[in-house]
Amino acid sequence: MGANSGKECGSDGKGSSSISSDISSSTDHTLTKAARNAAASEDSDLSMRTLNTPSPALIYSVTTSPVQNGQTSSTSSSSVTGEATTKVPTLVPVPPCGIRPASRLRREQSPIDRLPDHTLIEMFSHLPTNQLCRCTRVCRRWYSLCWDPRLWRTIRLTDETVNVDKALRVLTRRLCQDTPNVCLMLENLIILSCRRLSDRGLYTIAQCCPELRQLEVPGCYNISNEALYDLVSRCPNLEQLDVSGCSKITCISLTKEACVKLSPLHGKQTSIRYLNMTDCFLLEDQGLHTIAAHCTQLTHLYLRRCIRVTDEGLHFLMLYCTTIKELSVSDCRAVTDFGMREVAKLEAHLKYLSIAHCVRITDVGVRYIAKYCSKLRYLNARGCDGLTDHGIEYLAKNCTKLKSLDIGKCLLVSDAGMEVLALNCYNLKRLSLRSCESITGRGLKIVAANCFELQALNVQDCDISVEALQFVKRHCKRCIIEHTNPAFF
Repeated sequence: MGANSGKECGSDGKGSSSISSDISSSTDHTLTKAARNAAASEDSDLSMRTLNTPSPALIYSVTTSPVQNGQTSSTSSSSVTGEATTKVPTLVPVPPCGIRPASRLRREQSPIDRLPDHTLIEMFSHLPTNQLCRCTRVCRRWYSLCWDPRLWRTIRLTDETVNVDKALRVLTRRLCQDTPNVCLMLENLIILSCRRLSDRGLYTIAQCCPELRQLEVPGCYNISNEALYDLVSRCPNLEQLDVSGCSKITCISLTKEACVKLSPLHGKQTSIRYLNMTDCFLLEDQGLHTIAAHCTQLTHLYLRRCIRVTDEGLHFLMLYCTTIKELSVSDCRAVTDFGMREVAKLEAHLKYLSIAHCVRITDVGVRYIAKYCSKLRYLNARGCDGLTDHGIEYLAKNCTKLKSLDIGKCLLVSDAGMEVLALNCYNLKRLSLRSCESITGRGLKIVAANCFELQALNVQDCDISVEALQFVKRHCKRCIIEHTNPAFF
């Protein structure tokens, strides 16, 4: 029975052989000769036990059984009947050995482990890519959940010190395990101002991610036309492309010859609808011609500070891209009124137009826009020195649904223009008159009395009295006023 009991208890005490042997050696001298013989008789059984089994000293303790009425206890051995007392091994429960089961129990009872998988996946979906990769190292369950395909529809890298080329290579290799050499789940790739992104990184994405729909690489100035051509030609579903600040980009096309020679090849077109080429200083009219010929589905185009683009480039653009809704040529100082005549061909499609700091655009160009683009909602004409009250009047009478207007630093616009604007554009919500020195409190009161939905008003560096500002506040209760008058608060 002792051997069997030893086997049962031994299965509970893992990793305790050294501790049990020490305790055994310290208590062995208390055993009688009979008990030692009994222990020796069980050597054959003990030899079959594993090393994790505690020693007999942990299982048996020596107790004294007194002789009653000259007879020994029924549990005494027959060889020691003459002795007054007999030391008989009795079964004593063994305390649990080790702390691993307890720590495992505590870990299993932690609150985070009680959450179901779909809840954890929803939590992980809000983490950036680098934090999500760190979560894979917590435990096996998190490792499995963090690689759920639903979490890898978007990769976002923003650290300038990261070796982006290597990171993309490692991530795509892991995401391609279920579908060798093809990553079908990745749809959005956002890499912000990472100077270590080169053509190699884009080649990796182009080869492995044919379902890519959005690519944003603003400020990654080491990528070139060739890598962009490779990606656009291999990702037919690409709809949104942001290469702002990529100064080496001069063309986007589906043919390598077009990238090199900047000549469009008709018949091949991309699915790009959104294109941001802000600060692409090397973009010229011929490159814009190639882009327009291959991106005929464009609806949003931003060419801010593309200083080499002229009216000729806008002419090519309107030949192919006739459904543009938003267009920005801010700081393109070579664009003139003739360019606005080309832009006016968009007619009712155009909703947003930015011509800020295009100093060669005057009332004539604004009249072209107002006459044909009657559904215009937003116009940014800040810094257009040639814009006067006549241009504002024509704009207000033809674009009555205008909601946002910025005519800051237009020094020739006065209260007369504000009066016509207020009487025709009732839905105006945002108005910027910053540094308009000819506008006074009178014009501002007319605007406030008619445009009740005004939400934002900028009159910084304007000579506006406190009384006029208080009048605006009373009539347009939700309006946020930006001003430089210290007496008004």
